Formats: sequence, structure tokens, C-alpha cells
Amino acid sequence: MKRKICFPITNRAYYGRSQLLIKKLHAHPDLDLDLMLGGSILLDKYSRHIADDIEAEGFNIAASLFNVIEGGNHVAMAKTACLTALEFTNSLHTLQPDVVVICGDRFEQLAIAMAAAYLNITIAHIEGGDVTGSIDESVRHAITKLAHLHFVTNADAERRVRLMGEDPRYVFNTGSLDVELASNARTEITSERVNGYGVGPAIDISRPYVMVVQHPVTTERDNREHLETTVRAVAALDLPTIWFWPNPDAGTGEMADRLRHLREIHSALTAKMRFITNVPAEDFVAMLAHASCLVGNSSAGIKECSFLGTPVVNVGLRQQGRLAAAHVAHVGYGSDEINAAIKSQLAHGRYAPSHIYYRANASQAIVEVLASAQLYTQKRFFENGQT
Repeated sequence: MKRKICFPITNRAYYGRSQLLIKKLHAHPDLDLDLMLGGSILLDKYSRHIADDIEAEGFNIAASLFNVIEGGNHVAMAKTACLTALEFTNSLHTLQPDVVVICGDRFEQLAIAMAAAYLNITIAHIEGGDVTGSIDESVRHAITKLAHLHFVTNADAERRVRLMGEDPRYVFNTGSLDVELASNARTEITSERVNGYGVGPAIDISRPYVMVVQHPVTTERDNREHLETTVRAVAALDLPTIWFWPNPDAGTGEMADRLRHLREIHSALTAKMRFITNVPAEDFVAMLAHASCLVGNSSAGIKECSFLGTPVVNVGLRQQGRLAAAHVAHVGYGSDEINAAIKSQLAHGRYAPSHIYYRANASQAIVEVLASAQLYTQKRFFENGQT
């Protein structure tokens, strides 16, 4: 009998970075893969047509669950997590998978992990043990304590997962799926393709341009002001800019409102900025590869850009403590500080590729474990060599 794998996808970024893994799980002769869609991936304003693209790939979508409470604030975020637990509990109970694969540190993924744990389903967690600067870190570690199989991206993360009392036999340093995708993705892209996304002035990617990906920090209350300082710092460069819309965490509402206000009332600040909501993963990697600098607080700056050698200015605390290579300059929220760091990175130019997150065939290593590992549901704290 084939082992049944359930892969919940609740975020545009997780689908993009997991594509190689999903394809290999789907093709494995001993595995039966079911996808469950939910969260922002079903909302057109964040992930337009992605659900259609997933279905067109031939994957089995076992459930599409509308579990998002709109609002973009902390109350909506907490209620979305609660609704996620309710909706996914019903579908997991019906589907009865052998393993549920949970990615990263999203609050929806924590709710799904909780539901799976109470249903006595083995949980496999990808990207445990990383350190970040917001509530995401707490969520990530909470998922680790619910999970049974751990696929980490680096040696430091492996050490932390073991320190949390996880059995070393079930902790696997497979490297980063994001970086594996970046290492395999085509980096050729045309200006016409880039300008087919979003709104704003056309970007000539044969010339220097800046990319910005700045998400809300859920443990801070001044995301609006932090966004505006970044806008002013980038605008002062007088360079073409590709600006990606923030993700749907608490704080996104005020950030989105501020971006719209700046575009409409202070259009001189955004005159060279093209705003994009979502692009296919390979096009995102290609844009990163051609960018002169990435600015903001996305993990893409820490991980994918480490392999691509793209200079990064990491703003604020969202990625605080995460393992980073020499290509990252960390700055606070001051506009002058951000502007000066970008200029320094532009003057430096591209960096040599780093392999701190890279391991060849990361997705295949995960597939092999999921297909062959002895599954269990009752966890024990592992301490001093004993459980």
C-alpha cells in the first residue's frame, strides 16, 4: 500500500519554494500525494490564478478551504488560525493521511500541525530550528515540538532542534528548498515579462534596478512608519524599483493603505516604482538574480540571495538572528541609514555565491525519508542520549 502524504499549502511563497519537492512526491511510486489549499493562496489579491496553475500541473487537490478572516490585523490573524484548525481538522479526519508536511513558520501551518497532532498523524516539519526576529520564531519552535520528522536547512538549525529535545534519529539536515530552487531555476527573463506583472512604470532589467520585499513585523506596532522610511530611502536613489506587495500577516492592512496613499498623494516618491503582488517562483528568482540590490525583510534576501550573490539590505528585526552570509547588510529603520547601506551595496556589486543554505538535491533527500522512515506519533523528550 502506498504511503499517503498530505501537503497543505497556505501561502504563495511556500508553493513556489516547494515545487521541486511536490513534483518528486507526486512522481514517487510508493507515495500518494494529496494537496490541501487554504489561506492566501486562494485569495486573488495575493495569489491570483495560482490554484489554477497547481491543478494544471496534475496534482490532486484533496480540499480547498477558505479559512482567512480579512482585516490584516492581529485579531484577524488570531481568528484565521482558529478557523484554520477547524477547517483542516475536518479535512484531515476525512483524508486520513500517514504524514502531514508542514513548512516553515506561518501561523496557519501551526494550526494545521496542532490539528494533525490531535488526530495522531505523523508530522514532518521543513525549516525548523531557524532563528528570526518576530513571533514567527515562536511559531516555528512550537511546530518543531509537535513534529516527528525534521528537515532543517543548516547545521545551526539542526543543533537547535536537537537542543529542544528532538530525537537525532529524526533530524535531517537537507538544506534549503528555496536555495535548491534558485540553483535550478532559469535566470533569463525579459523586460516585457517583468512588465506584464503589476502596475507602475516599465522596468528595463538590462539596467540597474532595486527590488523591495518588506513584510509587516507582527510584534511591532509601527509597520506603517517603517514602510514609509523605506519608500523614502529607496526613492532618494532615483533608480527603477520593483516593489512586491506585503504578505497577509497582521499589519499588512496599514502597510497596503500607506503604499496606496503614497502612490496617490505623494506620487513623486513612487514615480520609478513598479508594484507587483505575485509572480511565478522562477520569475521571482530571475528578478532577484538580475537585481542590483534587494531591500526589505524577506527570507529570500537571506537564503536565495546567498546563492545568487545578490547584495541585500535587511531592514529591521524580522530576520534578526537568522544565519546570513557576507552579502547581507543589516540596518535599522532610519531612512538615511537604509539609503546609505543601499548605496554601499550598489558600490560593492555582486558577491561570490555562498553555500550556507545549499545542499544538492535537498528535495530528493526529503522524499527519500518520507518514503522510507519508520512513522510514529507518540513523542518523547530526548535528553542526554535517552528518551
